[in-house]
Amino acid sequence: MLLEGLETLYLLAREGTMGKVGSRLYISQSAVSKRIANLEGRLGKRLVEPDGRNIRLTADARDLLARVNPLLEELKGEISDNRAMSDHTPLPLACSETLLAGYLAPFFAAYIRQQDKALVLSTHHTPVIIERVRSGDALLGICAGRLPNGHGLLATRLMDEPFYLVGDEVQALREGILTMELENPSNTYLAATLEEQGLRPRMQLDSYLALIELARAGVAPVLLPAGLLDKLGDEAQPRRPLAGLTRPLHLIYRPNTLKRDRLVRLMEAIGAHFTSRQMVSS
Repeated sequence: MLLEGLETLYLLAREGTMGKVGSRLYISQSAVSKRIANLEGRLGKRLVEPDGRNIRLTADARDLLARVNPLLEELKGEISDNRAMSDHTPLPLACSETLLAGYLAPFFAAYIRQQDKALVLSTHHTPVIIERVRSGDALLGICAGRLPNGHGLLATRLMDEPFYLVGDEVQALREGILTMELENPSNTYLAATLEEQGLRPRMQLDSYLALIELARAGVAPVLLPAGLLDKLGDEAQPRRPLAGLTRPLHLIYRPNTLKRDRLVRLMEAIGAHFTSRQMVSS
């Protein structure tokens, strides 16, 4: 089928190898290769070429995906909206790793044990969470940071999470701080506020776990969201909230989600969990 060939090419652009795509689709590597070959035959164009141990898309493949990706994601989303769902159907959720670590692990442990044993969690950065929900690969997304304009989903704001400076403030102003990647589209807005406060990013890392360990080791002052402060353990570094520096936390979903009672119950429980957390912190 043309659709399955396009979906396979779409995943190959992200995963880079036939093996990883096969794992995502629960098919063999040879079946992935056959799908791509059938699509090449249908289009009369070469779409992939070897790149060491990986596969590289040709210019024709990249041009094709640039044109069909929005339509493909919307079509996959519509198929997901119309898929039958019982109480035992696996329910995939895409979540920010920091939110899972900072707020949601105990919540999901209890919810899976007491309410819904078929929840399936995966962690991603916010742009990928949006993509997965839009395409129906995840039925709900819980993400941190600003959402881009035109994302095409419904969003419920869960809370505004403050950021803290962990470490010596004088050192931070003099030498700079360690932060998450500010070039991530959901984080770019933070750069201007940091600059206004005289805080210069000294290093930008893709991993909050790495930032926590560097803070524990005292390498340099670190910027951390409030939910991760407990992960510092008993380290006695000073920590203070930075005025005006927060990140919005959102629950995102496709409109048809509101017609599924099972998903609405989960959404309400997530919202109540964050409300209770804010009441405790205040």
